Amino acid sequence: MSAPRLSEFFAAWEFFREPALTGLLAGAVLGLLGVYIVLRRMVFLSAAMSQCAGLGVTLAFFIQIHLGVAAAIASPTAGALALTLLAGIVVFSDRSSGGGRRDALLGILFVAGSAGTLALGTRIVQEIQDVQTILFGTAVAVMPEDFRMAATLALILLPLHLWWMRGFMQASFDAEGARVRNLPVGLLDGILLLSLAIAISVFTRIIGALPVFAFTVLPAFAAIRVSPSVRTALVTAMVLGSVTGFSGYVLAWRHDLPVGAAQALVGLALVAIAEILRQGLRLLGRGRHSNGRQDGPA
Repeated sequence: MSAPRLSEFFAAWEFFREPALTGLLAGAVLGLLGVYIVLRRMVFLSAAMSQCAGLGVTLAFFIQIHLGVAAAIASPTAGALALTLLAGIVVFSDRSSGGGRRDALLGILFVAGSAGTLALGTRIVQEIQDVQTILFGTAVAVMPEDFRMAATLALILLPLHLWWMRGFMQASFDAEGARVRNLPVGLLDGILLLSLAIAISVFTRIIGALPVFAFTVLPAFAAIRVSPSVRTALVTAMVLGSVTGFSGYVLAWRHDLPVGAAQALVGLALVAIAEILRQGLRLLGRGRHSNGRQDGPA
């Protein structure tokens, strides 16, 4: 049986609007923030934080079911944010030289988050579908209130990071120079950490850990490979992330795939295209340089 046509998707747009646009917003926000993660060589920070967010959500469900705590108190979103912030503070507060200790911390947090989520998931059978969604991003629908939360978050974080882009760049990649210019490096790093924690926790709660990790790493990596500057990479990653989130949802709909997996596959395809483009431009540049030498004066 042939795949449904795109015209059918847009004909039923009212049913797909929230999840498709949520993917677009998540990809844009996490794509932009992911450039800092990739360039600071902390790729698995987003994986560890998203798994900790999943544990926070699962823990909230567990507390609601087994301890009888009201959902307003043991909120899944609050649980995700609390554990994500804790993971970020543990990593960013490590001042040891070299990257070995930090990599070990990220590995421990990743294992603790994923193992804890799976273990607690066996004790909350009523919410097992939500646990699967947290881990793999298998949801095909997004609640209107979750979409409003995603839109509000994007409307806050994207303008903030585009407006303060220069400060975040200097604090992240030239901290000493930023201090010489009297920039509040600690404050900027703190806002960046808080932005990551909020974005990862909220979007993990809504769409799952797998697509969140994919959005944080793949658009940023692709953008860095083809961009001449960090500033350009940030904007490019934001655009590529939105394309990944939206087109991944459409791909999942057309071919009956898990949404998170489809979005990750689109991100991988963009990385491959970016690498081919980079190598093609490099070969073209070499060819022009070689021709210039041949055509020059003897």
